[in-house]
Amino acid sequence: MKTKILSHRPVLIAVGLLAVTLFMSGCIAVVAAAGAGAVVGYKAGDFESWVDAGFDRSVRATNQAVQQLGFAKINETKDAVSDTITARTTADKAIEIRLAHGGENLTQVKIRVGVFGDEAMSLAILGKIKANL
Repeated sequence: MKTKILSHRPVLIAVGLLAVTLFMSGCIAVVAAAGAGAVVGYKAGDFESWVDAGFDRSVRATNQAVQQLGFAKINETKDAVSDTITARTTADKAIEIRLAHGGENLTQVKIRVGVFGDEAMSLAILGKIKANL
């Protein structure tokens, strides 16, 4: 009985590694962000990054970016530790930018473009936010 279990072990390990590889390649892309050197993650349509700036400064930079990119600002909901800006592109694609206080000089930025996300446009928005900091 022991030999039978041991002979299946390499197959089980290979199947497990294959499953993990397939899951990781389809759901998460991680790249190094230009500029502040923050790690950027793109997962299930949500683009996430951290910027080296205080919360209020990041909110101002984000509002400037929305205006500079020609988006129509629809709504903004802000409290002491978070801010959500919703906007639309000229092609009527929804954009949601969520900012969260992460410390004295650190702000989390999450960007969602459209229903399924758009990594290239999210990177462009983040680049414009960073340029305004």
